[in-house]
Amino acid sequence: MPTTSLPPNVAVSLAAPSAADAQELLAFELANRDFFESMINARPASYYSLEGVSKAIALAEQEAREDQGYQFLLRDGEGRLAGRINLNHVRRANFHAASLGYRIGLDFQGRGLAKAAMRLVLVEAFTRLGLERLDATARPENIGSLRVLLSGGFRQFGHSRRSFELKGEWYDLLHFERHAVDWRIAQGKLS
Repeated sequence: MPTTSLPPNVAVSLAAPSAADAQELLAFELANRDFFESMINARPASYYSLEGVSKAIALAEQEAREDQGYQFLLRDGEGRLAGRINLNHVRRANFHAASLGYRIGLDFQGRGLAKAAMRLVLVEAFTRLGLERLDATARPENIGSLRVLLSGGFRQFGHSRRSFELKGEWYDLLHFERHAVDWRIAQGKLS
């Protein structure tokens, strides 16, 4: 997958995870576990081992082969693993859609990496993968995530109340979508 330098001075690259990434991915997930689990539900404890991460990578490879989902490791301009961005729940027949998710490690927050990765994954989704729509959700208080989605051209289409439980508390979710046709117009590829 290509590298982008948008926003200015922010170079990122995306690549599907492979078995060779297992040790590094485990270290990344362990280092960011508390941070991630403050915003999303915890992964099973068995995930946080070399065997658990290796199984997750094998599952990601299988899902990509079966056109069920696509996961990408996000690396900064120095090649450091900084986050992940995924296209999950691919729905082909009658929809050609997927759900977008991403996470940026705590030490990499606020550097524009998610926005740059978003631009790359939109190209991937709307060209090579032939998707026509992406959807995403974010909690209203997650201002950083909302900014990433809006900068990627996503538009809010809904607000579900008390629809996400985390550690016994219920949270609202904002629902967003991005359509390939709008992306093509913005890229000057369709008039």
